[in-house]
Amino acid sequence: MTDLTRLASWLRCPVCELPLEPVDRLTLGCASGHRHDVNKRGYVSLLGGGSKFVGDTAEMLDARDAVLEGGAYAPIAAAVASAVTPAERVLDAGAGTGHYLRAVLAASPGAVGLAMDLSPTAVARAARSSADIDGLVADTWRPLPVRSHRVDAVLDVFAPRNLPEFHRVLRPGGTLAVVVPRADHLASLRAAGGMLDIPTDKAEDVITAAEALYAPLAREQVVYDLALDDALRRALAGMGPSARHADVAPAEADSTTVSVDVLTFTAR
Repeated sequence: MTDLTRLASWLRCPVCELPLEPVDRLTLGCASGHRHDVNKRGYVSLLGGGSKFVGDTAEMLDARDAVLEGGAYAPIAAAVASAVTPAERVLDAGAGTGHYLRAVLAASPGAVGLAMDLSPTAVARAARSSADIDGLVADTWRPLPVRSHRVDAVLDVFAPRNLPEFHRVLRPGGTLAVVVPRADHLASLRAAGGMLDIPTDKAEDVITAAEALYAPLAREQVVYDLALDDALRRALAGMGPSARHADVAPAEADSTTVSVDVLTFTAR
């Protein structure tokens, strides 16, 4: 059963920005009278209409589960958990199925998390995966329906970044962890040309964009070789943006390099 009081404690009304509170067992509301239904699967959608973006499909999430729950990206999850713990309240922006959020919560006993994603299917899976995770369907590019200075840490792992809004919801001195791929990430799989290329200098772009609001804490390079079989090749290609392209086809490589930057900042 969803803890509506805990769910509401993260949130503000997307219409008027007043705090949300439980109204009844399946409704959150604000003092202005706006009401928002809570899904029986344990999350609330505060997305509204008009978003031009589309969340991950069930097939993409299945592929992501195959990769993450199989341990292929375990060193990345460990680096993210190390970067932000200890933290009591953690927002995962673009949480997917909640894999990285669960890793962080496991490293901070007693902590709770908010899994935010554009995909209702993803949020439902994340909220169902742990009693310590609440779920929110929202668009990262819009003002977040999250109360100001409400969280100790924000995670952004291979996801869109709204740095001003992340700063607003972080408490002063809170931590932002951003994971971006390096140019050689999965290079052997991308050699066939079917998967999307990765721009160079992604980490430097994030660091530059963050300068006004955040002080840099650390930059950790996580790089390792990953053995591949047919199932893992297909899952790696099918879990990300490349999956939206009909011609996606990973190269027939026996191994690949996982290569990412884990960037950690503190809110000024």
